[in-house]
Amino acid sequence: MIERVLAILLAGGAGERLYPLTRNTAKPAVPFGGAYRLIDVTLSNCINSKIRRIYILTQYKALELNRHIREGWQIFSPELGEFIELVPPMKRMRDDWYLGTADAVYQNIPSIVGENPEFCLILAADHIYKMNYADMLAWHVSHKADITVATIQIRPEEAARFGVAALDQQGRIVGFEEKPRHGSPPRSPFNPEMVSASMGIYIFNTPVLLRALLEDAACESSTHDFGRDILPRWLDRARVVAYDFRDLNDKKVSYWRDVGTLDAYYEANMDLVAVTPEFNLYDRNWPIRTHQPQQPPAKFVFAQVGRRMGIALDSIVSAGCIISGGRVIRSLLSPGVRVNSYSEVENSILLHNVEIGRYSRIRNAIIDTGTKIPEGSLIGFDPEQDRARGYHITERGVVVVTCDQDSYGNMVI
Repeated sequence: MIERVLAILLAGGAGERLYPLTRNTAKPAVPFGGAYRLIDVTLSNCINSKIRRIYILTQYKALELNRHIREGWQIFSPELGEFIELVPPMKRMRDDWYLGTADAVYQNIPSIVGENPEFCLILAADHIYKMNYADMLAWHVSHKADITVATIQIRPEEAARFGVAALDQQGRIVGFEEKPRHGSPPRSPFNPEMVSASMGIYIFNTPVLLRALLEDAACESSTHDFGRDILPRWLDRARVVAYDFRDLNDKKVSYWRDVGTLDAYYEANMDLVAVTPEFNLYDRNWPIRTHQPQQPPAKFVFAQVGRRMGIALDSIVSAGCIISGGRVIRSLLSPGVRVNSYSEVENSILLHNVEIGRYSRIRNAIIDTGTKIPEGSLIGFDPEQDRARGYHITERGVVVVTCDQDSYGNMVI
């Protein structure tokens, strides 16, 4: 049955809330967990669920994303009808860029029809979770649904950040409200103390999806969004059911993170350095794969006790990193990072090819790809000083340091 599914990953958003990390790249290509990209999590869910037909709808600043997919994800056999296809806006249905999540799929109706799937699985390319989509499809079929929405249990006070579903006792969705501001969202029949929130994951019977998209495109007042427009419009016209999220992490709490903001991105990364992280990168039964560039192993040098030691504790250190007499604590280092002597990095995320100069101290920070931190820098200790240097500071006090290129092509902060 899973072979009759076409997965459609929505990867065309501008990622404005992750700015400045998305200045030069699409949000799904932003690094995550040291060695990965955000999109790797959803693609790995597809692969582990045995889904072998995948469209990735791209739009903004897609070069790095395209390269990552080309170099690391061309693993299928076209002879067997398997593929991962990058689909940019081709303006076949209207002379516009993608205007919303539903419009992005609408503009690719000819491609969908050409594949003739029985079911379409709509996915965001920037969420962190593990889900077997085959189980969701089995639920969809067994409940004779036209549309199935994956939901997760949240506390009522969190409802204003999500699309909230009202369910009957059989799990059918009878109401849907995007980010309700009132204080009494409907409780979930799966857990009366909780609320069922949409995860932005949908399975449609293909004929229903096509009708819904065509009607939505003709509606001038629509924002062309699945959660805001299509789902509410079809509750009375189709059988729409909820699939309660079943976490594959073997943890007590279901783990799902929408890394739509810098603070959420920071927290999802820092979750990984816990002794027993809620999101397990080391699960051999559900591996998260990626493109791994050819890099030597990480190296830790200088063992001069009491003077300088190259060490990393409670941290993730990727291939190609060199900890040269510096100290790294509760941090994530992407490939090619160098931390020089007498420097300290704590509770921070260092993206690809960052270099930390000697005698620097970095705390509660995200250092963007290619940034060279000058010798003796102090980041994350004085917010006013960080702002004066032009660094971005999030609502929760995380300092984001990016770099630009000078006229000679050199990276400068």
